[in-house]
Amino acid sequence: MFAYFKNLLLPISSVVLCGLCSCNKEFKDDNYTAYFGGEIINPNNRYVLLLKDNKVIDSLLLDDKNRFFKKIDSLAPGMYTFRHEPEYQYVYFDKNDSIMLRLNTKEFDNSLVFCGRGDQKNNYLIEMFLKNEADRSYDVFDKDYKRFSKTIDSSYAAKKSFYLRRKTEIGWNEKFDVFAKASLDLDYLAKKEIYPIAHKRRNGEDICKVLPKNYYAFRNKIDYNNEDLTTYVDFVRYITAMLNNIAYKNCTTEKEYEQSALASNIKKLNITDTLIKNQKIKNGVLNNIAFMYLLEDQNMANNKKFLDRYFQLSTDKSKHNEIRKISSAAQLLTPGSKLPPQKFINKRNEKIDFNSIAKGKGETIVFFWTLSSKSHLEGVHKKAHDLKIKYPDLNFVGINMDDSLEDWQQTLASYNFNDTTELHATDMQKLKDEWVITKIHRVLLLNPDGTVKNAFVSLFDADFEKYLK
Repeated sequence: MFAYFKNLLLPISSVVLCGLCSCNKEFKDDNYTAYFGGEIINPNNRYVLLLKDNKVIDSLLLDDKNRFFKKIDSLAPGMYTFRHEPEYQYVYFDKNDSIMLRLNTKEFDNSLVFCGRGDQKNNYLIEMFLKNEADRSYDVFDKDYKRFSKTIDSSYAAKKSFYLRRKTEIGWNEKFDVFAKASLDLDYLAKKEIYPIAHKRRNGEDICKVLPKNYYAFRNKIDYNNEDLTTYVDFVRYITAMLNNIAYKNCTTEKEYEQSALASNIKKLNITDTLIKNQKIKNGVLNNIAFMYLLEDQNMANNKKFLDRYFQLSTDKSKHNEIRKISSAAQLLTPGSKLPPQKFINKRNEKIDFNSIAKGKGETIVFFWTLSSKSHLEGVHKKAHDLKIKYPDLNFVGINMDDSLEDWQQTLASYNFNDTTELHATDMQKLKDEWVITKIHRVLLLNPDGTVKNAFVSLFDADFEKYLK
């Protein structure tokens, strides 16, 4: 009852507002008015974005009390996401719902609570999300088959009991149940897909030999063509796990995984084409495969073969140019190449020659940060500090990704980043495009001569230090 207990902690102002939003007003059949509002504690910026299928449909400004409220004249029932950079969560609207939320960015998911008309089903979603997150450990994949099955079956049974109880208490409709059931079942089934390949990579044992013949029977019961689930994270995560499991099932070593990257990813494209008939869902899965592959393999000949097949299958013209752009930029970041030149300034407003910073007696780690993610800002600098103690010859460069030079300088003044060289790009879009910065957690690892050693790694990878050898 985590989320429901949190309701008791809402301040009086929020309780009053929730009360206003939960009144039993009658609406005509053709009236699709909805209300959406809330309060953001410790906001990262001044906006909350409302999205449908990853497309922004409204931008909501926070007032001087960090609250927002919007009457939406016509909002179709369904699943939406709200985003307060860099975090996001789901919010489901039935017809004429009036939903308020409250959260603290320092504990975004754990602090999120909904109230108002439509609050109960949304509080259910965040509770199930937190249960799934708490249950996400790679240690379970080290177990033998019997212990693995017992562990995940026990967890699934407990969550299914919770699902059935809340479904009865709330009485949600079938449209919402598609998402409620997906968050229950697909998280569990994704573990079953991940298990064989993760067990082999972690333990060196091919567990497939002892799996029951009907182990994958559940695949036949999944609806791969429900358009409502196209961008829903539990569906996307399951599809990704299933395709990886099928494509890489014959690989036993890291070298084999690398050597089979092209063939395996083309296989993923072909499986997607055969398995998924709904073109919108198919395009979404094909796009995910393409984005992930192009950031892993910078072999030009391989990329051409992959893209030829991708363009044959994808009808999403809006993504084709973006895919081509990423592919071309990634080609310039292959091991041994020089980074495309960028213009930077340091905290003293001096123009900096990046090559002079990147060359030294040790390797250089370039990481990125933004004021919109304070937890990452502090976490990545702490990680750099810890690694600097362990590897004194490492050279760390932190590049701020915000537009405001003044905000960046004020932030640096409030921290003591002695282990890093801090820079700010003068052309942020050029930097993002040419260095293919698609996510803030990525780092660039450079050789002592300033050339690329590995352009697509994360400082928070459990095995990151192996790249330093």
